[in-house]
Amino acid sequence: MSYNVIDNKTGKRFEIHEEGYMAFEDYELFEGGISYLHTDVPKELEGRGIASALAKYILDYAEKNNLKVKPYCPYIKAYIDKHEEYQANSVFHNPELAYLKK
Repeated sequence: MSYNVIDNKTGKRFEIHEEGYMAFEDYELFEGGISYLHTDVPKELEGRGIASALAKYILDYAEKNNLKVKPYCPYIKAYIDKHEEYQANSVFHNPELAYLKK
């Protein structure tokens, strides 16, 4: 299933609104990249693949916008662990990007 993801720039989070509930990923921009801080999916929306859809969207967004990723959020880090195609763009997975860990 596909979900409509909104970039709430004011709130610094990506959002999915579904059935009156909101799932989101908090983020913070840094020079040349984006830090993903926290994923939240309400209990009412669990089990529908929303967190995975959100993770895929935000990681594709980072790549499309030439942003390196700092996956501080454990869910996003675990998603990257399982999806090698995102590891080259992750500061925590690609040793060549270690200089950005500051």
